[in-house]
Amino acid sequence: MKGTELETMAEYRWKAAVVILSDKGYAGEREDKSGPLICGMLAEAGYDVRETILLPDEIEEIKKYLCKLCDSDRMDIVFTTGGTGFAPRDCTPEATMAVAERNVPGIAEAMRLASLKITPRAMLSRGVSVIRGSTLIINLPGSPKAAKENLEAVLPSLDHGLAILTGRDGECAR
Repeated sequence: MKGTELETMAEYRWKAAVVILSDKGYAGEREDKSGPLICGMLAEAGYDVRETILLPDEIEEIKKYLCKLCDSDRMDIVFTTGGTGFAPRDCTPEATMAVAERNVPGIAEAMRLASLKITPRAMLSRGVSVIRGSTLIINLPGSPKAAKENLEAVLPSLDHGLAILTGRDGECAR
C-alpha cells in the first residue's frame, strides 16, 4: 500500500471515466447505449465511475479530454467507446496513441481474441490500450453488444494491472 492508506485492495474502488465517441450521438441523432451499459458493468464490478462524457469523433478534442482525465483528474482507468472501426471519421485509436506513454497490446489482443469466438468481424476492430502516467486507457467498440463482450473479456484481469500501475501493489511474481 502507498503511504498511510489503510484500505485493502478489496476495499479500494478504482476511479474510472467513460468517454463515448460518436458524431451522431453528440449531434443528438442517436441515443448512446454503450456508455450506460459500460458504466453499469463497471459499477457492478466495484469501480467508482466518476465521469462520463459524450464527444464527437474529433481527434484533437479526444486527445485533449484524455489528457485531462489522466493528468488533471487522475483517473485510474479510462474507457472509450466508439470510433474504433474503419469509417473515415473513426479516430479513437489514433487519438489514444497520440497521448500514450506506453502501449499495452495484450488487453486489445485479448478483447479481439474473445470477440473472434463470437464473430469474424472482431478482427476489424482497431481499438488499442495504453498507459498515460498512472492511468490505463482502453478503447472499446461502440456497439453495446461488442462493448459488453470486450469488457467482460478483460475486466477480471484489470484489478491486478491497475494495482501495479498505481503503486498499490508491487509484486507480479507468485
